[in-house]
Amino acid sequence: MKYLATLATAAVLLLSGCATTISSNVTAFNDWRGDIQDKTYAFEAPQGADDTLEFRNYQVLVSNELGKLGFQQVSDGQQPKLLVGMKYFTIDHPVRVLQEDPFMGPYWGPGYYGRYGWGYSRWAYRPFYYDPFFYPSRIEERIKHQYQRQLRVTINHVAGRKLYDVTVQNTSGIQATPRVMPALVQSAFAGFPGQNGVPRTIDITIEPKT
Repeated sequence: MKYLATLATAAVLLLSGCATTISSNVTAFNDWRGDIQDKTYAFEAPQGADDTLEFRNYQVLVSNELGKLGFQQVSDGQQPKLLVGMKYFTIDHPVRVLQEDPFMGPYWGPGYYGRYGWGYSRWAYRPFYYDPFFYPSRIEERIKHQYQRQLRVTINHVAGRKLYDVTVQNTSGIQATPRVMPALVQSAFAGFPGQNGVPRTIDITIEPKT
């Protein structure tokens, strides 16, 4: 199995240099009107345990996307017209997977010598041709992780009027949230403000870091 581990490690290193496509389900509700001319905003203060360096880093991602849409973040002490809120979570869903050892699994090939001589049999085994009665196929148990993520971004007027509320959901095998979050944030503002309450699937390709 050490050989298998080496192959798996090599595959990960090879794929790490490739672009990754993040597919997300996005639903946005909005009451966005053309009379909103002043797009100055400030972020709602994170509460308690949410106030982390990771959280503030994701706020920067949101700020970058808002800047592309003509929004301006105010400096400390200035009064904004809009308040931007952000929440996210990640849930790990481990799944038990049974997998046959590829070096011991059955395939069509030359079997063992019998009363009728050499022949082809689906019970030939790698790397040697064992009699399946004495050398049965080996089944290994693995744990496969699926990470469910959700990002929610809201934009409200300081007077309380709700303007934009988008939810982005993604499930993948990528463990690191910082790897996925840029794509989730981009998806949150794709086609802003978009059709009201219409679910969409948005694919964002992330290039590998050099």
